[in-house]
Amino acid sequence: MTAEEVVEFAEALARVAAGGGGAAALAAALAGATGRPVLVEDAERRPIATAGKGSLPASSRSGGNGVRTIPIAAGAAQFGWLSISTAGADDVDSALRLTASALAVELSREAGRGAGRKRSFWERLIDGGYPDAAAAREEAATRGIALANSFVCVALESDAGANLARLASESFRPGEGDVGVIDRGAQCIVLVPATREIDAENARTTATLLPKTATKRHVEGTIAGGISAATPLGEIAHGVSQAQAALAIARKLYGFGRVTSFDDLGAYALLYRGASADELRAFSRRTLEPLRAYDDKHQTELERTLKLYFASGQNVKTSAADLAVHRHTVFYRLRQIGEITGRSLESPHDQLTLRLAIAIDALNT
Repeated sequence: MTAEEVVEFAEALARVAAGGGGAAALAAALAGATGRPVLVEDAERRPIATAGKGSLPASSRSGGNGVRTIPIAAGAAQFGWLSISTAGADDVDSALRLTASALAVELSREAGRGAGRKRSFWERLIDGGYPDAAAAREEAATRGIALANSFVCVALESDAGANLARLASESFRPGEGDVGVIDRGAQCIVLVPATREIDAENARTTATLLPKTATKRHVEGTIAGGISAATPLGEIAHGVSQAQAALAIARKLYGFGRVTSFDDLGAYALLYRGASADELRAFSRRTLEPLRAYDDKHQTELERTLKLYFASGQNVKTSAADLAVHRHTVFYRLRQIGEITGRSLESPHDQLTLRLAIAIDALNT
């Protein structure tokens, strides 16, 4: 291109950009000026615009002969790749570089708009603003967000008022879907994809380790947090409510420095939220089911042992007499009960959960 042609092309790109044509229009301008097919890819090398007649250039990932590829970048930030077919073409370098610069401006603006669009989606999802999961998925697709079928919701706070969004973004990894991170005043709400149980377990583990992670990364203050159960996409508002309740309860019971799962709070979660009769019965079944399943499979009496142990005022000798077994057998069974239920019989908090589950079961059987 002559110097005059370069100036004219730069002016044409400026008109396209000013008119809001976007990446597709800028690619078309380059293809029109050079007569060569053009491919625009994002930073992950996914096609976002094509233009021109003939075979498109190969992806920048694979390269190839007869293709000229340059990065679309602004300073240290890279937004994508621009490729043009050069087979049998005159020098296209000037036009390519000018177009890459215009695309960098356009894509950087789009990235800023995209961040706002993504945030507004997560905000609405947290607030229960979508009528069902299908509506949420449809909206997410238009904003470039991949949604999992289920999420673990995490609510975080710092006693020093530190912004925890960056810590959360760096700690939780996307699985079969994107991670949503939203600051809500003093709280940071995180939605972690959890399609499989292993995903949910990894999310819970990462969350419980956040106080230590924050210390290692010199985040100001101490963290407290709450974790929900794995929550279906259509019930995210409920999951967030669970996480916030767990945060509030854990903060009252333990102070800052601990992130606790809602399910692990047992009776305290029910008392805090004023559970309904159905929720109380479900809590009782959920708490006692591991013992019942073990008893059914191994023909043992762990549930009966636990009930007699509490009924006797936690007297092992009396329990052994009622069960007609040696007291060492009762000690062994109590250790089994702790392992199977995940509750410590030496903890007043866990004792309350088990006692309440037994009491509710007695009222409903």
